[in-house]
Amino acid sequence: MKLIKGGRVMDPASNMDQIVDIEVDDKGNISRIQENITGDFEEVIDAKGMVVAPGFVDVHVHFRDPGQTYKEDVVTGSAAAAKGGFTSVVCMGNTVPAMDNVDTLTEVLSRIKELPIHVYQAANVSYSMKGKELTDMKALLEAGAVGFTDDGFPIADEKVLVEALKICKELDVPISLHEEDPQLLDSQGMHKGEVSKALGLGGASDEAEYVLVARDLLLNRKIGAKLDIQHISSKVTVDLIRWAKAQGICVYGEVTPQHLSATDQLVLEQGALARVNPPLRTEEDRMALIQGLADGTLDMIATDHAPHSREEKARPVAKAPSGMIGLETALGLVIKNVVKPGYAPLMTVLKALTVNPANLYKLNAGKIEVGAPADLVIFDENEEWVVEDNFASKSNNSPFIGQTVCGKVKKTICEGKVVYSE
Repeated sequence: MKLIKGGRVMDPASNMDQIVDIEVDDKGNISRIQENITGDFEEVIDAKGMVVAPGFVDVHVHFRDPGQTYKEDVVTGSAAAAKGGFTSVVCMGNTVPAMDNVDTLTEVLSRIKELPIHVYQAANVSYSMKGKELTDMKALLEAGAVGFTDDGFPIADEKVLVEALKICKELDVPISLHEEDPQLLDSQGMHKGEVSKALGLGGASDEAEYVLVARDLLLNRKIGAKLDIQHISSKVTVDLIRWAKAQGICVYGEVTPQHLSATDQLVLEQGALARVNPPLRTEEDRMALIQGLADGTLDMIATDHAPHSREEKARPVAKAPSGMIGLETALGLVIKNVVKPGYAPLMTVLKALTVNPANLYKLNAGKIEVGAPADLVIFDENEEWVVEDNFASKSNNSPFIGQTVCGKVKKTICEGKVVYSE
């Protein structure tokens, strides 16, 4: 038996926000939530002055396993997640080989069972993520996949996408789309604007994102699949999703901590470390994303944790791979750039980090209630700290190293076990 004592318990699922104790039984479940719990406990965790929230749920991570484990693997990825306060994550399927068949899926699932946090695996929509031929989604779902995505690649063929939407509707699982039309890209990883012009690079226009988003929202209007638009970067995309929700179109929106926190100016300062798909855009786009999060247009904060080796990110901007790690800095960035300036309350941010992503994937997570698994994070919302190159991740490709952020994870608990402690 454990007791988490005197914390400010914030549970977006029930709107609880009060100072209470949480008792955890020997099976790793929450057994009591009330003031001044007494008794004999194997461990008492003093949470006074701290926030106790549901363990964070990230529906968009890359653990590079199998095939690119020199960048990350399921063990180091899980450690990074735990350090960041995440107790449940969904891995994308752009692995090597691709997550487009039952054998590859089964092999990975056999290895993630013993990890200290809950790791789930999405499978591919199309074979080899080429957008031409659909995978056997029913078989992949039965084998343990929790959703479908060709993340990293858009699905250009409308007929293929419509069929995929229909199948995902029938199976009642999310389909998560990477919306960047290659026909509208001069080059990936950097916003097409003043910074790309200054660097002599073509850049990625926001049209490349919002044109595909508009198409896919309308394609899903009559179908009603759980359409998840990934890593939204453009103000126009936020406007489109707001409109679509008002029309009753089924759509969910992801936004990353980096897109909430930075603009393309970061590329001038950090070079290839700030190269990411879709790119960091303008201050107008950043503020629109924050507003979309604040008013519920955007449902989830998802890190798109994308590790790369030091050697790869040391290349010039135009030749380096896109992506940055994000699990360990997510809370600090979002509290600093969204909560502390007063753009959105902490409860709104926690909702996007917990119950909303858990509900989309129908996970038994993202809530604090009696009988629920004791998946919890304890953090100091006011502690400032400097991002250092001491990540639990195997990679260090963060453009935020050296920055001061606000909000420090102190402990992460999964199924009643402390899986990270500062």
